[in-house]
Amino acid sequence: MQKESASLPEIKLVGISVRTNNKLEIDPNTGKIFGIVQKYFHGQLADQIQDRKKPGTTFCAYTNYESDHNGDYTYLIGEEVNDFGTLPEGFEKLSIPAQAYAKFTNGPGPMPEVVREPWFKIWNMSAQDLGGERSYQTDFELYDERAADHEKIVLDIFIGLKS
Repeated sequence: MQKESASLPEIKLVGISVRTNNKLEIDPNTGKIFGIVQKYFHGQLADQIQDRKKPGTTFCAYTNYESDHNGDYTYLIGEEVNDFGTLPEGFEKLSIPAQAYAKFTNGPGPMPEVVREPWFKIWNMSAQDLGGERSYQTDFELYDERAADHEKIVLDIFIGLKS
C-alpha cells in the first residue's frame, strides 16, 4: 500500500447508493455493498449515466458519515460526470468539494482482499500516519483500467482530510 498526498478539484458523481456501516459490511451475510455493486455492474447501469467524464472509470464513494468509520454512511457507486444534467430514475448525484486527500494505491490483488485489507489499515491510522485529520465528508475508491483483471486489481483509495 503506497501513500501520497493529493489535492483534487470538485468531483461530480452520478450513481446508485445504499446506507450501511462497517459492522454490517464485515459480515458477508449482512453487508449491503456487494449487492449494490452487483446491481450496478450486472445491470450495466453506467451506460445510463449522461455526460460521463471517463467512461469505464468507477467511483465508490463513502459519504454522509454519521460520525466516524464506526457509524452509518452512504455508499455510492457510479461515474464522474462533466455536468449533472437529468438523472436517470433511481440514480443520485454527489458533489465532492475540492479538498486534500491521503491517497493509497493498493494491489495488485483479487477482490475483495485488495480493497478490504487497506481499509482495515486505514481505520487504525493516526492523523500523523494519514498526513492530517480525516474530514469524514467523502472518501472514495477509484477503479480504472488497472482493475480490468479481477484477480490482479490495482485501485486508489482517497481519504478526505480536514484543511
